[in-house]
Amino acid sequence: MLSWQAPAADPPARRWEPGAAILPGMRDAGQELAGHPDALRWNVRYGAGFAASFAAHPLAVLALSMRLPDGPVLDLASGPSGSALLAAAAGRRVTAVDVSDVALGLLDEEAGRRGLSGLISLVHADLGTWRPQPASYALVLCTGYWDRGLFAVAARSVAEGGLLGWEAFTAEALRTRPGLPAEWCLGTGEPATLLPAGFDVLIQSDLPDSQPAARRRLLARRRRFAA
Repeated sequence: MLSWQAPAADPPARRWEPGAAILPGMRDAGQELAGHPDALRWNVRYGAGFAASFAAHPLAVLALSMRLPDGPVLDLASGPSGSALLAAAAGRRVTAVDVSDVALGLLDEEAGRRGLSGLISLVHADLGTWRPQPASYALVLCTGYWDRGLFAVAARSVAEGGLLGWEAFTAEALRTRPGLPAEWCLGTGEPATLLPAGFDVLIQSDLPDSQPAARRRLLARRRRFAA
């Protein structure tokens, strides 16, 4: 199965098709990610028998109901994202990034069924290395993945007046999931304490009843700066 990775700059939206030829100007990430352990793990998760709900994440629903500047949405570790579909249905261009080409294929098929393919660009990439353009997105979302380095990059990619929404496991999750790597969990006060200057925290709250383990949710706005 061939797949492609869009450039970091906001690309023209293109349809990703399993087995399709590489599009002009796109880099083939398939070989690079073919043996990636995260790609293998998530491809199994999203493989035969998986039924995507395509329900938008509550944080995406909230963020998209708020005042936002013009511009696209970035959905990091998107999976078969209902949040990307919700943003596209609202007329936003969306870039959905995930290490699993199977997940992106599911999203692509659903976008096609809803007539939204022209608004959603799919990026098959390792978030440990992929980087978006700074100050480019009205809304940046990540609702199931934590990496401090990526968080810093994601914050820089938010446009002035835009929103950054994040949800991830807290260290409390280690009590019920001892096999969970500690570096995948938020520390005390994070991620708000890791925001760069120029952001105002709108919400940071723990979700003690979340399943399968404790999570924390952040929504922050990047200030507008006078010229």
